[in-house]
Amino acid sequence: MSLLDDYLPVHQFSERHSRRMTAEPHAVLAAAATYEPRSDRFIRAAIGLRELPMRLFGLVSGRQAELPPAFGMDKFALLDERAGRERVYGLVGRFWKPNFGLVPVADGPAFLAFDEPGVAKLVLGFSATQEPGGFTTLTTETRVFCPDAATRRQFAPYWYLIRPVSGLIRGRMLAAIQRACEG
Repeated sequence: MSLLDDYLPVHQFSERHSRRMTAEPHAVLAAAATYEPRSDRFIRAAIGLRELPMRLFGLVSGRQAELPPAFGMDKFALLDERAGRERVYGLVGRFWKPNFGLVPVADGPAFLAFDEPGVAKLVLGFSATQEPGGFTTLTTETRVFCPDAATRRQFAPYWYLIRPVSGLIRGRMLAAIQRACEG
């Protein structure tokens, strides 16, 4: 059973991407753990576009100083890891809102305990599987759980809008992690 199953076995939305690399699983996961998506120009632009409504509203309302820094992996809580095999992060919020509606969770137990109507839970997992011939397959999977029908109705249009871009981001992430491992 994977850590994703431990933290979010039931979900309505998911996305999975993988890439085969010539590196040991522990090296692949170490590169995944230190990867910074904001180092990629395309990812920065995609996040900037996603945050544009929030930033424009902050500018117009004179509340720009109150806006959070750009969205990144630092918003996720590390929920758990299996050394050299898996790492799973969590995020809780109303992701369809301009400011993501994030609710802070500190760790795995806090993530599991969180149960509030109208707020979605998301897990992002990385798993490294040793393959014959010195290869490792790195898989990233995202799962989202919406606790009620109203939350699903609010989240679904957002998911279908961002999913193609999210897929491009995941592909670029995996390629960068591969370069870091193999370079």
